[in-house]
Amino acid sequence: MMINVVLSSNQKDEPPLVKIIARYKEKTDNKVTASGNVEIHYKDIILFADWAELNIETKDITAKGNVSIHMPGEVIRVKEIDINLNTTKGEMEKAYGMVKPTMTYEAQSVKRESGEFYKLKKAWITTCTQEVPRWKFSCSKANYKKDNYIEMWNSVFSLKKIPVLYLPYMRYPIKDRASGFLMPRFGYSGNKGMIFDQAFYWAIKRNMDATANINYYSAIGYGGGLQYRYIFSDNIRGNIDLFYFNFTDTEYLKTEENNAYIFRMQHNQRLPFNFNLVSDIDYQSSFDFLREFDNNFNRAVVANRRSQVYLTKSWSYFNFNARAGRFETYYRSMDRSIIKHSFPSISFSSSKIELFSPVFFSFSSKFDRWERGWDYQFEQGNQKSNQYLMFVPRISVPFNEIPWLTINTSLLSNFSYYFKSLSEDTKEVINEPVLTKSYSVDIEFIGPVFNRVFFDSNKKAKLKHIIEPTFTYRYESPVKNSERIITSTAFYIYHYLRYGLVNRFLIKENDMPREIISLGLTQTFYLNPEKGPLSRYRVDDEIPEFSDISGNIRFYPTRKYSLDASASFNPYYKSLSSIRVGANLGVPTDDWFLRVNWYKSVNPYRENYLLNRHQISFFGGTKIPQLALEAEAEVDYNIREKKLLYSAVSLIYHYQCLDFGADLRIFYFRDKPEIQFGFTLEIGGISKTEDFLGGFGF
Repeated sequence: MMINVVLSSNQKDEPPLVKIIARYKEKTDNKVTASGNVEIHYKDIILFADWAELNIETKDITAKGNVSIHMPGEVIRVKEIDINLNTTKGEMEKAYGMVKPTMTYEAQSVKRESGEFYKLKKAWITTCTQEVPRWKFSCSKANYKKDNYIEMWNSVFSLKKIPVLYLPYMRYPIKDRASGFLMPRFGYSGNKGMIFDQAFYWAIKRNMDATANINYYSAIGYGGGLQYRYIFSDNIRGNIDLFYFNFTDTEYLKTEENNAYIFRMQHNQRLPFNFNLVSDIDYQSSFDFLREFDNNFNRAVVANRRSQVYLTKSWSYFNFNARAGRFETYYRSMDRSIIKHSFPSISFSSSKIELFSPVFFSFSSKFDRWERGWDYQFEQGNQKSNQYLMFVPRISVPFNEIPWLTINTSLLSNFSYYFKSLSEDTKEVINEPVLTKSYSVDIEFIGPVFNRVFFDSNKKAKLKHIIEPTFTYRYESPVKNSERIITSTAFYIYHYLRYGLVNRFLIKENDMPREIISLGLTQTFYLNPEKGPLSRYRVDDEIPEFSDISGNIRFYPTRKYSLDASASFNPYYKSLSSIRVGANLGVPTDDWFLRVNWYKSVNPYRENYLLNRHQISFFGGTKIPQLALEAEAEVDYNIREKKLLYSAVSLIYHYQCLDFGADLRIFYFRDKPEIQFGFTLEIGGISKTEDFLGGFGF
């Protein structure tokens, strides 16, 4: 017969504290001994056992035989347990526990030092829910902090029953943003040998974290990196990336240095009086290092260095900007860099201020101290340099009284003071200032605008077509002493007619118009071509008067599908000088998606122009739920040179609580084409180590 015993406190109306259900029960002094299907209830704890002894004063309990204890968020089966029901401190033998949501462990002994902290000996741990776990960690001892982490010593990682990896120490996160080692990345490169990447994630505080990486290439050397991210307040945030590499094979890059480094920093800070401070640094010790090691294709093929800091403020009608920076672009075909400095560049401008209807006033002003030239010119100290002060007031008169016609007229003056100039006779730089004055007139016509609305069968508007012709006339007056002005490139006078046509198609979406298609054509006719931007070129010994014909199309039928394209046609050489096509079919979170980017830029007047490019890239992916597989791929092809630049494929296989990842990348653009293979594994709450030098390159 089952015996139900309720032990209450001595205080009146106090609810029951302990409830014992058992076949047999015996009470001696402060101890109750129960046996036979024992069931003990205390607060939110339930204990089942074959035999138990409870001290009703201290709430210490010893239980043996098929013991099972249920506590909030966890269930533990043990052979024997000594525990205090008030503090939940105690010791257990041969324990098997399950902790919400999915953690399972088994240990020869468990010492529960508090409701949040356990010490385990000879244990295994997993977050898999299968009867035979897909993976588990076995260890000689472990510390478990509930809802936080597990740290293990002499741990062995096993896939099913197969040991895979031994780690003398392992910290496994239970919660998001837990500090600890990430799963390593293994790989192989035909040029660099075996690859091993290991990262440690440090959740410093809620507002900052850091990731430290170790990168090892068996054939050429090793390196390390640090990524630090911070948000000190709503007004201060940024990130810093550092990477250092030491070459054991000093001939790999054929440089005198046996090391290389990368430094990247972005910082944004709101200052008092609504000023905003921004700094942006992207610097690497060697362009060759970036090209050979950065696995982000788009970054590896663009050889730039930049460091700049700027201070901005906007208030009422006014804008202030102060900037200091250095920019360098390296051209591999010439083995030369173009460098530009601005120390500083300060601008102050206003938006349109109404003087009286319909006349508006605005202005812009700027001080700039700059240097520009090739790297060898900087080495010799003969780079171009100057500083100038400019003030440009503008009067604008818009006219829109006619619904189908808009006319924007503006008159501006340009006052520029250059601190140095060129000698009239020798063209040498002299410390003689030059003041220039000029004015310009702009008249823009938009219209006459035509439109038509199309209705569906229910006589509801479904499509609106708008036709907008445009015509612009600009005149700039000649500038006295323009031949004495020192500029970074060239000095031009813009006197032209610009004409174009735009077609827009709009649909109604949620009672609001949304543009789904726009098509435009435009061309410029230079009325003074000898002073215009085409004066550098000649066709049949004549300076061109007409610019390229530029067209564009934007097609956004839905939020996930789009086409954005533009092209320019040269009327003299009857050829396309530029093409840019960007198409998006779906987004990466869909079951499939595709992105296409086609880019062509050719100067028809100069066949071997340095910046001529013609490339196309494809990036796409798919998810196959039936196979628990995700795949992504990218191909970049140089159409001009008829050769591949880069190709890559990535596969992720979801095996219940395991994610197997593999990627194959081929870098054709490197001096020595490189084939690189990588393998990663994600288990439970441990993410994979990302490639510090670029990731998959998308």
